[in-house]
Amino acid sequence: MSVGLIGLLDDIAAIAKVAAASLDDVAGQTAKAGAKAAGVVIDDAAVTPNYVIGFASKRELPIVGKIAVGSLRNKLLILLPIALLLGYFLPAAVTPLLMLGGAFLCYEGAEKVLEAVMPHHAHDHEAQPQPIALNARSVEDEKVASAIKTDFILSAEIMAITLAAVPAGSIWTQALVLALVAIFITVGVYGVVALIVKADDVGLALARYSGASVIGGAIRLLGRALVRGMPAFLAVLSTIGTAAMIWVGGGIILHGIEQYGPPVIGRTVHAAAEAAAHFLPSIAGIVEWSVEAAISGVVGLLVGAVAIPAVTYGLSPLWKRLKRSQPT
Repeated sequence: MSVGLIGLLDDIAAIAKVAAASLDDVAGQTAKAGAKAAGVVIDDAAVTPNYVIGFASKRELPIVGKIAVGSLRNKLLILLPIALLLGYFLPAAVTPLLMLGGAFLCYEGAEKVLEAVMPHHAHDHEAQPQPIALNARSVEDEKVASAIKTDFILSAEIMAITLAAVPAGSIWTQALVLALVAIFITVGVYGVVALIVKADDVGLALARYSGASVIGGAIRLLGRALVRGMPAFLAVLSTIGTAAMIWVGGGIILHGIEQYGPPVIGRTVHAAAEAAAHFLPSIAGIVEWSVEAAISGVVGLLVGAVAIPAVTYGLSPLWKRLKRSQPT
């Protein structure tokens, strides 16, 4: 074998090693960024089933599919290019935008808590009369459009969290990580949503199983448990989603304060978590995470409590005046 061919094979092997290392790096960054966006993902999965309630069973999966396509379009065609441009030209703007998104999550979460405690404090826009849809297709289209708008906010936060978690480097690596996170999260979230909205149908089918054996009885019992348990499960999922919004939003705000505010705040939070973990060394990691999450949740509730009157009595009336002033 000639020396030139051996050299070429060595070069190919070196390129393959670099490519493999790059793929491992992308996979690692994707997993890390996806984990950091988990709180927003939980809320996305908790919110979406509400948009399918009230429709015929045969329309549930098509509606979920439409929302999933809209979510993927939001992430890949709109938010991904914006995130790359920000990361390349205005990287300093990423953290402030993350904090704004975190404040929005705190506001939404705190408002859900307020509505659970004081139901008459509903959104002003929810109390206003809405146009009556002319047919079922119009109702479906309105629901899908509303779900995609809500998803846009959550998707923007997911992409911003992902961008912040990706180390500065090749723009192509950032683009690939953002795209993979967008695809995996969308498939995961709406796959879970599809399972949730069809669980009662599956339970009903199992409850009608006609087998007379012990196994048949167990299948019918499982079916009845699914049908009866889904409302409670959805309520629990909604509560988890609200808690995740507040926790994630508060954590984002805390992280931003650590960058722009006095360092003592971040050090105090970490010191409190480490002190609590010291008392339970066998589960130190869990305790430390729980304390930091609890502090983030308190911060999120405080930010949300401030944001609710600011939006209700400041931003919302201003927005209504701006809309009325526009020429028709």
